[in-house]
Amino acid sequence: QVQLVESGGGLVQAGGSLTLSCAASGRTFSDYAMGWFRQAPGKEREIVAAISWSGGGTYYADSVRGRFTISRDNAKNTVYLQMNSLKPDDTAVYYCAVQNPAYGTIIVINTHGYEYWGQGTQVTVSS
Repeated sequence: QVQLVESGGGLVQAGGSLTLSCAASGRTFSDYAMGWFRQAPGKEREIVAAISWSGGGTYYADSVRGRFTISRDNAKNTVYLQMNSLKPDDTAVYYCAVQNPAYGTIIVINTHGYEYWGQGTQVTVSS
């Protein structure tokens, strides 16, 4: 059974930092692109960042580029999201997801391209 477990969320003041982790089990995910998404109350789920299977390719939403960094450790089946200079607008539930392998080496930036999802971790940034 495929399982993704996010951790590292919490409450932080604006300007602070958090690092999210997503541990995958049930399959070796080193062949698949992975992504971080977020969903704020009343809003649609949106992509934050994504990373290719090798880690050599990355994508960032405009709203987080320069502040967030996505990385992965395939030996540990884990993907990370380092979040710096956090803003109240970053408040959301953050989800990690595994991209559908049918897309090959292309990094997909919408939810429809991802087939497995974690349960989410809450990030709250106070002003």
